[in-house]
Amino acid sequence: MIHPFVPYPDKRLKTVCEPVEAVTDEVRGIWADMVETMDAMPGVGLAAPQIGVMLRLAVVDCSEERGQAVLLANPEVLHASAKLREHEEASPNLPGVSAVIKRPRAVTVRFLNAAGQVEEKDFVGLWATSVQHQIDHLNGRMYFDNLSKVKRDMLLRKARKGVR
Repeated sequence: MIHPFVPYPDKRLKTVCEPVEAVTDEVRGIWADMVETMDAMPGVGLAAPQIGVMLRLAVVDCSEERGQAVLLANPEVLHASAKLREHEEASPNLPGVSAVIKRPRAVTVRFLNAAGQVEEKDFVGLWATSVQHQIDHLNGRMYFDNLSKVKRDMLLRKARKGVR
């Protein structure tokens, strides 16, 4: 099922999500809806709070052909490369604006996978950018929170003008 996006500045987008105790059929169902919602955007990642689910769940699929989504519960970055990568980021929670964000080019992430097992996986390039973007959402942060106050205020002003 495709879910609507929680509109910024909804407080759920600024709230740290609850950890997932175990990967259950309910969690797998949420992931399935998240993948369907992400693919409908179309986007390369989605975090549960973006659709109003306050659990530490994310999906990422940066593959060309799609259908390669990585399902993550309780993801945490264990290691980040010193080398940074710039990428233009946006969010369906605040449509019409985007910003270039610098993030580590590669990250090692530990998470619970669809089988409920602890997994460590290396993400590089766009995959790394997307997984970090989703972890930000799980921690109550939006991509523009990584900007300076001046740039963030400009982006939010531009978003408000676009809505009218």
